[in-house]
Amino acid sequence: MADTDDFALHPRLAADTSPVVDLALSRVLLMDDARYPWLILVPMRPGLREIYDLVADDQATLWQEVTRVGEILMRATGGDKLNVAALGNQVPQLHMHVIARRTDDAVWPGPVWGVGQAETRDMRVRDALVKSLREALSS
Repeated sequence: MADTDDFALHPRLAADTSPVVDLALSRVLLMDDARYPWLILVPMRPGLREIYDLVADDQATLWQEVTRVGEILMRATGGDKLNVAALGNQVPQLHMHVIARRTDDAVWPGPVWGVGQAETRDMRVRDALVKSLREALSS
């Protein structure tokens, strides 16, 4: 397993998210956009840009973590459809978006990227969601 001592979160991810929990491979972050229940998983390995940059065991672990996080997010938020993506067009550090979509959200059925302005999540709502997700993901 690679050493995580050199891992650093991209400044844009740090600015746009709240930390939830560190899993075996990935740091889980809550996107600070109240419009969508949106988590980001960042493998804690330095210098990654693409999924194929991970060794095979880490690729499998990442998919397992994305799957587990997605299921927990859907249960916690009552989403109708789970969206998972690895874009990286604006933030080159490898990260996976895990978004619980609702058929009544503002841009359904279109993608969430580049549409409208992010809405700041109320701190109490954010903290409660982070706590709930942290507890679910830590068990």
